[in-house]
Amino acid sequence: MTDNGQLTIDNGQLTINKQLTIGNEQLKLKYAELCNKINEYNHAYYVLNESRISDYEFDALLRELEEMERGFPELIAPDSPSQRVGGQADTTFEKVTHIVQMGSLQDVFSEEELRKFDESVRKIVSRPVYVVEPKMDGLSVSLEYENGLFIRGSTRGDGFIGENITENLKTIKSVPLKLRREIPFIEVRGEVFMPHSSFTKLVAEQESRGEQPVKNPRNAASGSLRQKNSAITASRELDIYVFNVQQIRGAEITSHKQSLELMAELGFKVIGDWKAFSDIDDVIIQISEIGRQRGSFGHDIDGAVVKVDDFAQRELLGATSKFPKWAAAFKYPPEEKETTLLEIEVNVGRTGALTPLAVFEPVNLGGTTVSRATLHNQDRIDALRLNIGDRIVVRKAGDIIPEVMAVTSHAGGETFQIPAACPVCGTQSTRDEEEGRSCLQAVTRCPNIDCPAQIRRSIEHFCSRGAMNIDGLGEAIVELLLEHKLIQNVADLYKLTHEQLLTLPSIKEKSSSNLINAINVSKQNEPNRLVYALGIRGIGERNATLLCERFGGVEGIMAAAAEEIEATENFGAVLANNVYNAMREPHMVNLINELSNSGVKLVYTKKAESAKLSGLVFVVTGTLPTLKRDEAKGLITANGGKCSDSVSKKTSYVLAGEEAGSKLTKAQSLGIKIISEDEFKEML
Repeated sequence: MTDNGQLTIDNGQLTINKQLTIGNEQLKLKYAELCNKINEYNHAYYVLNESRISDYEFDALLRELEEMERGFPELIAPDSPSQRVGGQADTTFEKVTHIVQMGSLQDVFSEEELRKFDESVRKIVSRPVYVVEPKMDGLSVSLEYENGLFIRGSTRGDGFIGENITENLKTIKSVPLKLRREIPFIEVRGEVFMPHSSFTKLVAEQESRGEQPVKNPRNAASGSLRQKNSAITASRELDIYVFNVQQIRGAEITSHKQSLELMAELGFKVIGDWKAFSDIDDVIIQISEIGRQRGSFGHDIDGAVVKVDDFAQRELLGATSKFPKWAAAFKYPPEEKETTLLEIEVNVGRTGALTPLAVFEPVNLGGTTVSRATLHNQDRIDALRLNIGDRIVVRKAGDIIPEVMAVTSHAGGETFQIPAACPVCGTQSTRDEEEGRSCLQAVTRCPNIDCPAQIRRSIEHFCSRGAMNIDGLGEAIVELLLEHKLIQNVADLYKLTHEQLLTLPSIKEKSSSNLINAINVSKQNEPNRLVYALGIRGIGERNATLLCERFGGVEGIMAAAAEEIEATENFGAVLANNVYNAMREPHMVNLINELSNSGVKLVYTKKAESAKLSGLVFVVTGTLPTLKRDEAKGLITANGGKCSDSVSKKTSYVLAGEEAGSKLTKAQSLGIKIISEDEFKEML
């Protein structure tokens, strides 16, 4: 679909080399990797509320998998994403079993596929009438009513089991608590969404508080509905459209049009802009028209739905194990807009990386105004031959992160070059060729660790939740402290006084006391948090803990040889050298001494609570029923066991949940014992 709403033909078919056989290990590996990738995206989207790729890109992956399975049915695994509707119930709320499955629809991507859908329908029924309506991009929910009163609302979950979010749904003003006329029972399906106006307001509020803003309206709606405090949900100004009757008693409807009219009569906010057609050509024109108007709805849509209207015809058409044969969802490709590049800013990160940022004339993408996009590094700029004044094409990668896709016309002049000197401190920049060889994109860095930009970013990281977790020390407060010269590095945080903080604008008595208290509390953090907070390249929370467990704390790590660090679980030569060199750099040594003098804990004292799992190595994979992965790993180490990220002959047990993927497959092939969460808890 182009910006003018015209349909394009792209059948998305995967050509499979029929010479490959089921015995081909490369084919098996490709299939397993594809299954695992799709399952991970499913988990991120349905459980973690994270949208890592666009629906269009996800659907293309799923189509590729289905084509492989059609060509080689012997490959089909019980846990293949093609064998389920998608998603899974969250464990945050009480579970709800759906009497009528909240299924998904068959996706189509081109005019050709729409015509094939029409042909398959007409082979079974004559003179079908189709209802075409916009496909909302939000969170699918069920609303149940007894004798006209709202009794329960739930999420779709995996289509069979969702979660009870009744109280949160009651806060949405367009959800009727009492129907306009009494009916014994009705269950309807709808889509909760966040209007663009509400999304813009929420982002502004989050930014004003120094919080990380939500990425898009869909994530915002999903996260808002899963709030434990319904007052927060109420403040998010969500909305809903209903589009389907799941169950009904006390009234008779024989068509989709009748169901839409009945729901409107009962007081529901029904999906708008729906129209009925008997000719597939008119259906295609209407889908093009909806695509053309996509940016004017005031809320996000990601496609158009085509449904056979007559319920008797739907019965004749039936369904597959995955979706009904009487409906199809046309999916629009990611929206792209052309604009003019006005400027390229170069930002300095906490590790000194110089990251170019494209600044362009604002465009509306997916309901939000976009004017900036990362260009990653000089290699990306060179590939585009990019310069100020060029006409560029911009889209949102994964419908979330803006990116520059192409240049349609060059303004002339030389390709933009990241400056040879740091734009903040003026130090000569360097190009990290070692990193470039590993990721095919070398990074330009400012080597001056006293660079003001690096200092600000490093302080923000030091205070963050996963690091020293100093509550209240967000970006805005850090900037104030630096601006008023109250701190120069993270060690200065522990020298701040109540009187100093009160000199800052917007800091009052209570917030000052809270901040001083949070700083003092952080001194007692186990030193694995400190090691992560120091910002050593490549050292995340897990590796910081492994180092402290092996060397007993910060001083032990400082004294360790590079070879000893490399011998630590999960470490290689590059990572070991990063740690070894960082712990001997004079500025770092002075910083750690200052932190120690301020009372920050350097000795690792966290011991196992028991030896129940002593000598056992566990791999945790998949989604567990009640425990998060980190919680399970914490229980393992607290009881004397060890955790590994990869399955090998040294693995004692694999603790597996749903969507365990390739690690489970490898464990089975090696004959390693696989246990459930219940079995794991019995071991404890």
